[in-house]
Amino acid sequence: MENKSFPYSELVMEHFSNPRNMGEIENASAVGNAGNPNCGDLMRLYLKIEDGIIIDAKFKTFGCGAAIASSSMLTEMLKGKRLEDALKISNQAVADALGGLPPVKIHCSVMAEEALKAAMEDYEKRKNS
Repeated sequence: MENKSFPYSELVMEHFSNPRNMGEIENASAVGNAGNPNCGDLMRLYLKIEDGIIIDAKFKTFGCGAAIASSSMLTEMLKGKRLEDALKISNQAVADALGGLPPVKIHCSVMAEEALKAAMEDYEKRKNS
């Protein structure tokens, strides 16, 4: 049950306290970086892609609890997804999957979406070179 005096859902706190998929992927198929210069949050997303499917996703994030939770949730949402379905994941989808984020922390889920888009652009560049 959510404590209304505290701005984060239990799911945000769970992903912050026990982040999933933290780390790097050696020889990643794609790497995407995103950051928020206003608060100093930084995210690097690593994807391993085979036959158009994301088989692994990991992240390294420097930031607040909401940034780490958003990164963790994004990697969970990406695993097993076809690339075209992964591209449909929005910042709102990440925030919703976490049970919501306070308005002042929505930029954390936006950073996750931006890192995903950057990784997909990186993948296309690597594929076409």
